[in-house]
Order: sequence, then C-alpha cells, then structure tokens
Amino acid sequence: MKEKSETSKSKDFDSFRTESSDSARNSSEFRHDQKSKEEKISDKEKQVAEKVSCADKQCPFHGTLSSRGRIFSGEIIKKFPRRIVIEFERTFYIKKYERYMRKKTRLHARLPACMQDVEVGDYVEIQECRPLSKIIHFVLIKVLRKRK
Repeated sequence: MKEKSETSKSKDFDSFRTESSDSARNSSEFRHDQKSKEEKISDKEKQVAEKVSCADKQCPFHGTLSSRGRIFSGEIIKKFPRRIVIEFERTFYIKKYERYMRKKTRLHARLPACMQDVEVGDYVEIQECRPLSKIIHFVLIKVLRKRK
C-alpha cells in the first residue's frame, strides 16, 4: 500500500513540475517581448550618434561607458567642459501637515565629447552609470528640447 501512495505522489509531483515549467516558459516568452532600456533608445538617436563620432572613452554611444539604472530629465543650470549640472523639481507628501512640498534636486552628469552643443537652459535626459568621480554618477543620454 505504501508503494502505491508513493507512486501516486510522484505522479502528482511530475504533473505539477510540467505545469510549472510550462508557465515558466510562457513567462520567459513574455519577458523576451518586453524591451530593455538599451533598446528603448530610438533608431533616430542611434543614427545621430553614429554620424558624429568621438574619441571619448566615457561616451555611452562611442566609448566603453555602460549606462544603466535610473533615468532623470531636467534643465541644465551649469555647464563645464566635461560635465553639466541639471536641476529638477520633485514633490512629496508631508503627513503631519497634510500638504505637499516641492524640493529641487541637482545632479552632476558627464558631458560626452559628441554632445558638446548643449547650452544652459536646455531640457535633457541623463542616465545612471558607474561612478566616474566623487560627484559624477550620471551621463547625458539625449537632449529633449533646446532653450527657447
């Protein structure tokens, strides 16, 4: 009797394994359909990046710098030869006062050699990368709109 119950348990387990593996295959297919952050860069931006080449090693398009992680967009408030400072506003809720508060955040980002045409006042997008210096942990990805 014990052998029969053990074999029935193993059959149930095998059927469970095949069902779960089928669902795992379906979920892997679903993940395959989703675009990664690298694929989200439009073809037009890739073409522009290919036209303008630079010898900058810390360029996400022509160099070896890999960008990954969070993406922020904001206005350039300062420009230096190899970096920019962007600023954007964020709001958060203060529970005690039942109000929202606005805060400004400033981030320093690497300015690749092929994107030197940006100016103060431009609205740009930056993406996280490895730490390049004490304060630079982001790199400029694209210009969303020029200064008016």
